[in-house]
Amino acid sequence: MSTGNKPTHPRHWLEVRPQGLYCAPADAYIDPTRAVPRAIITHGHSDHARAGHGAVLATQETLRIMACRYGETSVGGAQPARYGETTLCGDVRVTLVPAGHILGSAQVHLVHDGACAVISGDYKRRTDPTCATFELARCDFFVTEATFGLPVFRHPPTSGEIAKLLSSLAIFPDRCHLIGVYALGKCQRLIAELREAGYDKPVYIHGALMQLCALYQEMGVALGDIRPVMGMPKDALKGEIVLAPPSALADRWSRRLPDVLPCAASGWMQIRARAKQSLVELPLVISDHADWDELTQTMTQTGAEEVWVTHGREEALVYYAQGHGIKAQALSLLGYEEDEGE
Repeated sequence: MSTGNKPTHPRHWLEVRPQGLYCAPADAYIDPTRAVPRAIITHGHSDHARAGHGAVLATQETLRIMACRYGETSVGGAQPARYGETTLCGDVRVTLVPAGHILGSAQVHLVHDGACAVISGDYKRRTDPTCATFELARCDFFVTEATFGLPVFRHPPTSGEIAKLLSSLAIFPDRCHLIGVYALGKCQRLIAELREAGYDKPVYIHGALMQLCALYQEMGVALGDIRPVMGMPKDALKGEIVLAPPSALADRWSRRLPDVLPCAASGWMQIRARAKQSLVELPLVISDHADWDELTQTMTQTGAEEVWVTHGREEALVYYAQGHGIKAQALSLLGYEEDEGE
């Protein structure tokens, strides 16, 4: 409990600095956009996990992803924490809670002087075979992402999008289905979702995806038979699934593939104009972020009396929260743009 006139509300000990969101009593930044002495990292996507910090508290999986992407010496010191394990940072009790976004992703649960704040990082509430499922963390103060923070974004069931892909393979058995996926999280999830749907053929991948797929497998995520495209005869890829970075769909690299049917897996594929602009014939609405219903549900279920909304379409969520008796404001953090896990 508080003592004397010392404020207890998290708005008094969380502040926005040029480096990012800062927790003063812990002397630590959460997902800072610049190198800082001490950081708490929610997950391994590059708009949240940067190199050069003096010390990093994160899940073991996130630390391994950072080491894979930036090098073993990319941070001064790594402090792994398991989900549900509480670590004392200064005068703050820090607990990492599953966020369901990608492997190792976490919400940051902070308790100080009798008050509790949760910084969501990026999250989704749907089941994902490649990572721990989102867990609701009740709090007084909630900082939420808003990547898909508009009512138009209501993601369909993932199983239906996978069925759409498999149906297309059956209809066009000679076409190579080239799917644009982000290297970290989306690639591995799409493969795992295909396996759960019974697809047991090899999945072919662009060389840029191989390292992180190998890391996921090392960390216990089963992906089945995955093979590099490099070295495969062109005709051998007829009727096969090939995964590549989104940029490869319009790149010279794709010319080595036979009769390509361009696909993309992203929450943005719900916008037809965006799919058309990207020359995507088969848009797959598969997102690693919460949609509008999940965002609003989470805001209310946390029990928070105040919400800060960041990283996306803030205004609609702020309006929704205020209409439901929750104090809310947009928190514009520099350096957070469309990320690589949409």
